[in-house]
Amino acid sequence: MSTPRDPARYESRASIVKALACPARLMIVDELAECGERSVQELTAMVGTDGSTVSRHLSTLKNAGVVASRKSGTTVYYCLRMKCIPKFLNCVESMLRENAAVSARV
Repeated sequence: MSTPRDPARYESRASIVKALACPARLMIVDELAECGERSVQELTAMVGTDGSTVSRHLSTLKNAGVVASRKSGTTVYYCLRMKCIPKFLNCVESMLRENAAVSARV
């Protein structure tokens, strides 16, 4: 017996994927996956753009539930909340390599 497709479930999934659909946000996710926790200042330096832009990216990721934050004094630190995202991105990387190999043979 099949279960009915719940549109709200797909909307929720899409909001997470949309939050990831930006190169700068993917850089932030990779950095947090590798390093565990970074301050806004550290992420701003890594991304190479202004602090307000990075703060908007972090807000988007936080609203989607991808990252979490904590404040220590005046510094805000972010960490990856969705620990499964790196596995998903590894899958994407694997397909990109496979597609490149197929294209190279053609």
